[in-house]
This record gives sequence, structure tokens and C-alpha cells, in this order.
Amino acid sequence: MKLIELKNVTKTFDDGRKKIEALKETNFAVEEGEFVAVIGPSGSGKSTFLTIIGGLQTPTEGKVFINDEKFSELNEKKRAKKRFDEIGFILQASNLIPFLTVKDQLRLVNKINRSSFDKNDAQSLLDELKINDLSDKYPSDLSGGERQRAAIARALYHDPSVILADEPTASLDTNRAFEVVEILGRETKKKKKATIMVTHDERLTDYCDTVYVMKDGVLNKK
Repeated sequence: MKLIELKNVTKTFDDGRKKIEALKETNFAVEEGEFVAVIGPSGSGKSTFLTIIGGLQTPTEGKVFINDEKFSELNEKKRAKKRFDEIGFILQASNLIPFLTVKDQLRLVNKINRSSFDKNDAQSLLDELKINDLSDKYPSDLSGGERQRAAIARALYHDPSVILADEPTASLDTNRAFEVVEILGRETKKKKKATIMVTHDERLTDYCDTVYVMKDGVLNKK
């Protein structure tokens, strides 16, 4: 089952002097349980590609589907709700709230979507990521790898179908980077997510099912 699909998607920016084709016509899909990597140099269009899938930008042409719904054609309010319900974001910086403990990072998700905190679900997820013993710690008390695991926990906690990871290991040492990507791959399969990871580090693609290369706004399978 396709959880992500792009059909004839382009993105063009107008800087007042000329038009810049940040993303040339792209057709792309990710299946349930598939872990995809997108590699390429800075400025190649990777971030534009990811933000269009995440609904943070709309395509100039074409359509984006999330779970068979025309995501890119929803109005901003509906798109924001679907983005929160269906998509988990993991960024280069963990973006954890500094004054919240690991456990309270998850409670915040409940507060936003007006649901009850499930202690057992939270504990089970933190156990899987081997950070349950850190649940009462603040981000400043965690190592870089631990912070990224906490960020993964927050991204997975509301059970989204899609995970978008933008350079999630860029600030980590090699061992921690491999550890984080291995976790992402395992959770993608176990929870039947569709995960896209943008990375500069080609060594990490060994953990991925499919690898694409982005160059000058053109996406091709490696």
C-alpha cells in the first residue's frame, strides 16, 4: 500500500528576476514498511522535496497524496490537522522543548491533540528506544544520541503513518548515527510506516530499502 505518492510534482520559485526550478517534475511513491533515503549535495532540492511531502510548502504543479488523500489540495487548516495526525518529523536538531522532560515531551503531543496520556503506551515506546530510564530527564541532561532517540519517540508517539527525517544524524558521531538510523529502520518495519530520510552520509543508506539521488531538482533512483 502506498502511504506517500507524488504525481507530476514541481516547485518553482520567482525571485523577481528569474524563475528557479527547485524541484523538476517528480513522480515518487513510498510503500507501507519502506525506509527510503534521499541523498545529494546541498542546494540540490532535497529540503524542498521533503517540505512539499510534509505539507509545509505546496507544489507549483502536481499532487501529493498521503494515505490516498490529496494532501496538497487541502486548505491550510485541514492540511495542518492531517500533518499532525499522519506525519512525524525528525530534524537535524532534536527540537525538544528544553523545559520539558522526555515523558512530558510526549504529554505535550496529547495536549495538542486533546487526548489522554497513556502511561503504558509511552513506557512501551520509550522501552523500545531504550530510554525509559531517562523519562524524567531534561534535554540538557541527555547525550546527542539520547536526544535524537527522544525526538524519534515524540515523532512516533501519535502513531503517524509517515516519518520524515531531515539529516537526523548530522550532529551525531558515527556510532550514534548508525544507531539512530538502525532504530528508524526497525520502527518503520515494525510499525508499518513509510519513512523518508534526507542525508549527506551515504554510509547510512545500508539500512534503507531504497535510495534516491537528488541533483539540480531531479530525483532518480540510485
